[in-house]
Amino acid sequence: MAGAKSLVLISGVNGYIANSTAKAFLDAGWRVRGTARSKEASLRLLGDAFKGHIDAGDFEIVEVKDITISGAFDEAVKGVDAIAHLAAPISLSFVDPAPVMKGATVGTSVILQSAYKHAGPQLRVVVQMSSIAAIRSDENPPYTLTEANWNEVSEDVVANMGVESGAGHIYRASKTASEKVFWSFRDRVKPNWSMAAVNPSFVVGAPGALPDSPDELQSTTVNVWRALVGQEVPEAGPGLGNVVDVRDVARVIIFAAENPEKVNGERYLATSAWATPQTYYDILNKHYPERKGIIPVGEPGAGYVPGYQIPPDLVQVDNTKVPKLTGQDWIPFEQTVVDAAKTFERYL
Repeated sequence: MAGAKSLVLISGVNGYIANSTAKAFLDAGWRVRGTARSKEASLRLLGDAFKGHIDAGDFEIVEVKDITISGAFDEAVKGVDAIAHLAAPISLSFVDPAPVMKGATVGTSVILQSAYKHAGPQLRVVVQMSSIAAIRSDENPPYTLTEANWNEVSEDVVANMGVESGAGHIYRASKTASEKVFWSFRDRVKPNWSMAAVNPSFVVGAPGALPDSPDELQSTTVNVWRALVGQEVPEAGPGLGNVVDVRDVARVIIFAAENPEKVNGERYLATSAWATPQTYYDILNKHYPERKGIIPVGEPGAGYVPGYQIPPDLVQVDNTKVPKLTGQDWIPFEQTVVDAAKTFERYL
């Protein structure tokens, strides 16, 4: 178990998953050093939520303007006990694969090189934020995904088709290639610290720091807000029905940081449920009867499996590795939606 003085570096700390992870680390007694392209902009987003930790000296932000420049993390890594590399291009509307692939692969290589040369002997573990996109391929069901699977399609599509690849393949290729860089470094360099990858599905739930306006909510957390205020929730793209609570993703990262000897060389699929627009409508109508006539109704109970499980005709996912490792099950999807809605009530 980490002591109160343990320090974690979280790259891209202003991002949705990253700021939630930073909050979870602080709640667990760690100190957090985050990187961001702009310290000023990040403090505008995070300052209120993290003020007490900033004042106590437990939370700081350092600028890394370009994660693809060699040595970019040399100063940031010094003295840290753990690194969570969460900075990466994220979008479902990518057009040009070149900057996306560079940001994902070179950024990973740069932070690993900085860690190896400058972190110091106290560094115990580096955790890479990967994705289920690096695991899932285009094979037709029935089959079950596990951590042993790899996406064997998207990199070839991007290499052959370039800007014609489509945003989905560009994103999936970037996550696959980035994780391959991560494991290649481990095989080549054999650092004396542990390395682990976390591969979440579509991440949902309330962020660790709320922006001033709901218009600034990031895309993966905005569906609860949309339904709460009467907007239609868009249908998920292929493979995006799989969801996981952002707090569970943070929990896996913290477990890795506190148990490096148990996670070395491992990948961890993080997914807990299957969501559709109707699931959001049904849950919110159940818990917010006072918003009847505002929250969309749709066709109650239609189009999803009770318990929010993956429909049997789709690709299944074995998500048992994390609960077995940590001794804690996934946060129920209904709780995720309700907790997020309560957090977003400040905007109403």
